[in-house]
Amino acid sequence: MSSSRKKAIKKSHKQCTRLILFIPCCLFVIGTVGVMIGNYWVQIAEKYKEKEDLQEKMLSLREKEEELKVDVEKLEDPDYIARYAREKYMYSKDGEIILRIPEEE
Repeated sequence: MSSSRKKAIKKSHKQCTRLILFIPCCLFVIGTVGVMIGNYWVQIAEKYKEKEDLQEKMLSLREKEEELKVDVEKLEDPDYIARYAREKYMYSKDGEIILRIPEEE
């Protein structure tokens, strides 16, 4: 073989060696990036689910807040408090008789 042929073979062998090392490195980087992106997508999906759950909870808490505001307004009325105490705790006015009728189920 001639020396130029040997140099060409040596150069070709060197390029193949570089290519053999370069391809797995590229695949490793691409795989790592793919796994990281996959993990981020999973985290994003979990956050959206958590957001929906928290929005539902917030709506139920707002409804409860409205109910409590109505109760507070009622409790500021002395007539309502007197009627509530008579019904709930069986207090009576002077001369009143309380009869408890059981509720039917």
